[in-house]
Amino acid sequence: MDEYLEEVVMTILLILMAVIMGIQVLSRYAFGMSLSWSEEVTRYLFIWSAFISVSLCTKKFLAIKIDQFIKIFSKRGRAILGLVNLTIQFAFFVYLVPYAYRYLMTTIKSGQVSPACGIPMYYIQSAPLICFALCVIRIAERWLLELHNLRYNDDLVRWPSRIHKESEGSDGK
Repeated sequence: MDEYLEEVVMTILLILMAVIMGIQVLSRYAFGMSLSWSEEVTRYLFIWSAFISVSLCTKKFLAIKIDQFIKIFSKRGRAILGLVNLTIQFAFFVYLVPYAYRYLMTTIKSGQVSPACGIPMYYIQSAPLICFALCVIRIAERWLLELHNLRYNDDLVRWPSRIHKESEGSDGK
């Protein structure tokens, strides 16, 4: 489940957004009445989806990069550059976690609720904290994988599923 956590959550959020907006369109055009809550809920689902996508991109090592620049380095040089990149990203997200926490605590103390649904806003405002913490975990996983690749001159792209598959294959299972 951990391997596909972000994908599963984002799929569920996308399905919910599509269904809710479909109901809204049907309600508006077929029945001539508009739902007061649908756009607000969809907006909040979209916010969560956007933050979860940051973690997904971090996990899959997807970022804007200049491939031609990276390709001029040797395999070892690319691995070192990857570790430097991950270290900077890790520091950035670790830096953001306390600010996201303070932001969430301020929202909890304010008792603010959403206008149409009355949803406590801390449900929505918790997205940055959860996303940034998840990014820290995903970057740490990736950092350890890249360190393993550098140390053992390996090309693992996922951690640890390939190691499990290799160990299963060596037993003849």
